[in-house]
Amino acid sequence: MKTIQLNIEKALGVITQTQVSAFEPKVKNAMEMLHKGTGKGSNFTGWLHLPSSIKEPELADIEKTAAKLRKCKVVVVIGIGGSYLGTKAVVDAINHSFDWLQVKRDNPVLLYAGHHISEDYLAELCETLDDKKFGIINISKSGTTTEPAIAFRILKKLLEKNIGKREAKENIVAVTDKTRGALRRLADQKGYGTFDIPDNVGGRFSVLTPVGLLPLAVAGINIRDLVKGAVDMEKATGENVPFAENIASVYAATRNALYETGKKIEILANFHPKMHYVGEWWKQLYGESEGKDGKGIFPASVDLTTDLHSMGQWIQDGERIIFETVISVENPEHKITVPTDKEDLDGLNYLKGKRVDRVNKKAELGTQMAHVDGGVPNIKITLPRLNAYYIGQLFYFFEKSCGISGYILGVNPFDQPGVEAYKKNMFKLLDKPE
Repeated sequence: MKTIQLNIEKALGVITQTQVSAFEPKVKNAMEMLHKGTGKGSNFTGWLHLPSSIKEPELADIEKTAAKLRKCKVVVVIGIGGSYLGTKAVVDAINHSFDWLQVKRDNPVLLYAGHHISEDYLAELCETLDDKKFGIINISKSGTTTEPAIAFRILKKLLEKNIGKREAKENIVAVTDKTRGALRRLADQKGYGTFDIPDNVGGRFSVLTPVGLLPLAVAGINIRDLVKGAVDMEKATGENVPFAENIASVYAATRNALYETGKKIEILANFHPKMHYVGEWWKQLYGESEGKDGKGIFPASVDLTTDLHSMGQWIQDGERIIFETVISVENPEHKITVPTDKEDLDGLNYLKGKRVDRVNKKAELGTQMAHVDGGVPNIKITLPRLNAYYIGQLFYFFEKSCGISGYILGVNPFDQPGVEAYKKNMFKLLDKPE
């Protein structure tokens, strides 16, 4: 099988290959801290060898539980941050773009809750699910995080009303801490099915744990292919792979070299609308990992060519503190060509018979050329296909690069102290008891 490819040629100019290569000692040091567990936050590096440590019985157990939930037409995934973004990213990237409109379907529709506190959203979700049998996957290590806890309390009550408490508990699965926390106590008390979140894997690195694998299996994603892709990338980015051949090392070095020249914002760009939530997942991964101690590249994302008609102006002519990382999908899953038109009023006959993907690829290359000419360095990541195997590779590649990059930056990539600030204020304003 092929692997995803990294190309930094269009980043060279603002920086040089020599500057990138100069990071090799720092990358090596970061790799040693990751693999020997000597860096900050090393008690949360369980993701490092997670893909290769997943055993057949674990996958079979997840698939068995997923098969039970797949008897529901709708399954609600409750979680926030890493507890839902990975799932949403993979489902949107791989499944049919108009999946929810398919009359004949083999998989439940996945809906999401607990990722914000919108009364209208929850009310409309309850209205949609009223009198229906549905499944719930409640994902929370503690069970007390406000957003998912509110959603679960409301949806559990609705499900029990719809089908009764006894049957409802069969349709609820908790993905939570192995021994501690409110959700673990509740699940044990009520008899819900459970899966454990490993103690040494943080939320934003958890897509290859039951946090992501269970809902993905429910959605009909081949989780074995996803894991296989991650395993192969784990090997390809191992600590003994030479710097120049290790795409995680080169990506981490390149973005930090650009950061040192004043490029403070990284824009993840895609030319495939199915990749939108990959960008959302990536923003959490890098933003929450690196944005500390007054440091860190700000992660942003755009969907192109759509955003070329809005954000494209700023990218082309705005302040020169940005660089782009473009995710390109080499081969689409479908084929459609531009038809001919006798009158040609729209002037498109010059494209007749050409595949739409060819037009998209030229737009992609033309955009990269324009942005580089405008002072925006470009990094390119190419996926051979948009499927579970290559998404598994992509996710592990980004995770490994993130760990390396955070240590190069000198921060703890595995904590998130700033996330607690809004909670303290919110709890005080709500008069929450101590």
